[in-house]
Amino acid sequence: MNIREFSKQVGLSSHTLRYYEKIGLLKNIQRSVSGHRVYTNKDKSWIEFVKRLKDTGMPLDEILVYASLRENGTETLKERQQLLEQHREELIRHIEMQQKHLSALDDKIMLYKQGKVA
Repeated sequence: MNIREFSKQVGLSSHTLRYYEKIGLLKNIQRSVSGHRVYTNKDKSWIEFVKRLKDTGMPLDEILVYASLRENGTETLKERQQLLEQHREELIRHIEMQQKHLSALDDKIMLYKQGKVA
């Protein structure tokens, strides 16, 4: 699929996709005879995973480390696992903090509903 179709399917702008290619996050993108980018389902799966990592708060620098490890093949499986486990722990801490914030907001809203706060 071309960049326009791919952009729509993955929910990223063509500018972002070109940037990801420039920094090495998207590698080995095929080209048509005319030189246009041609994306595959494998590229789509990869970008969806990258988006998930970003959505869960992983910094782009760490995603690039993961991508580099991934490119080096199965000998880096343990390192990739450790990177994801570390991110998972950070995500759990973030969710716990957000739960505390949500609880505090709920308490404040309840006070307003009960007319106890001006």
